[in-house]
Amino acid sequence: MQARVERFMPKLFLLILLELLYFVPGWRLFAYEELDVRGVRIHYIVSGEGEPVVLIHGLHSSAAMNWEMPGIISMLSKGYQAIALDLPGHGQSDKPESPDGYGEQFVEDIVRLLDHLKIKKAHIVGYSMGGMVAVKLMTRHQERVLSAIVGGMGWLREESGLQKMWGRMPSRQGTRTPAACVRSLGAFAVTREQLEAIRVPVVILVGERDPTKRLYVAPLEQVRKDWEVIEIQGAGHLNCIAKPQFKEEIKKWLDGHTKR
Repeated sequence: MQARVERFMPKLFLLILLELLYFVPGWRLFAYEELDVRGVRIHYIVSGEGEPVVLIHGLHSSAAMNWEMPGIISMLSKGYQAIALDLPGHGQSDKPESPDGYGEQFVEDIVRLLDHLKIKKAHIVGYSMGGMVAVKLMTRHQERVLSAIVGGMGWLREESGLQKMWGRMPSRQGTRTPAACVRSLGAFAVTREQLEAIRVPVVILVGERDPTKRLYVAPLEQVRKDWEVIEIQGAGHLNCIAKPQFKEEIKKWLDGHTKR
């Protein structure tokens, strides 16, 4: 038991450090803009020129923690229009207490942001919860998607035990993310028919030690054998985004699915 705690402490320290750095003035490299969607203020970054790439962060995270600090926005800005938002309940965006602001509303928030920026189609990159959002987005608005990278996630199946688990998830102490947001994640579940109906190119990036491989990616592979699964070597769930291979695979995929 003690050994497990000792192994977890560096990850816990890293999470706390990231949370603290997020609120230190002046460290951020990019200026945030703001969009009002149904009275909820959403903060976002736009950087670079080229085909648009929307970056969707994970639960209890933010655009800065998932995409800015690991250098992914800087990398993409050199050849793409990188767009990263703080989903409601996260980062600098508003944190409504009502469940109406979460779940499938995240999908519509992203579409509204694309409309605001006058973008018809974009590449979508989502990590963890952001991967759930990306899959749901493709089932509802795949006409807005050029290609997708689903990181640290796979298939959250409709009517599965995992979907029901999210609805019963207890509040997490010390987080700024409202409980209503956490419990809304079950809304991102999709049916087998919806998954099979996706026609845009998709790749899965997952850490070789990430538990989501067994929980979410393995079921996905049974249905979408045409979606390549790439394992990020030496990565778990939390540190995958910081691995050089993760960034390399994102750029490699986008370069291979971009019109030059």
